[in-house]
Amino acid sequence: MENTLPKPVSNADSQPYWQGAREGKLLIRKCSACGQLHFMPRYLCPTCWSGDLEWVEASGKGSVHSYTIIRRASDPRFAHLVPYVVALVDLQEGPRMMANVLGENALETKIGDAVSLVFEDRGDGDQLPQFKRTSV
Repeated sequence: MENTLPKPVSNADSQPYWQGAREGKLLIRKCSACGQLHFMPRYLCPTCWSGDLEWVEASGKGSVHSYTIIRRASDPRFAHLVPYVVALVDLQEGPRMMANVLGENALETKIGDAVSLVFEDRGDGDQLPQFKRTSV
């Protein structure tokens, strides 16, 4: 079986996010009306419903809010990676996002661990924001 991981699929709301990832940037949305930062990319602010949003670059630093270790892949394309860690990461800027924790010590992930952004190459210039532990 081929070990080709799926590529990011963008839409009108997420295209700048994925383009930022291709450029090595983690972009999140900021509401110009209420100032709230949020993730995932949306057309309207989830706090005040304003459509006056801008993209800002996040630091790529955060901490693990929660995590799970996947020991049985639901998609055969991920089977060669098990076991692997999927985490909810609280970004330093506030929003929470889901991503994998990568690296040799990923399976030692604990709640509260400091993490930093890395990009996983998915081919043809596509990059997927992921994290690695920094407090080891």
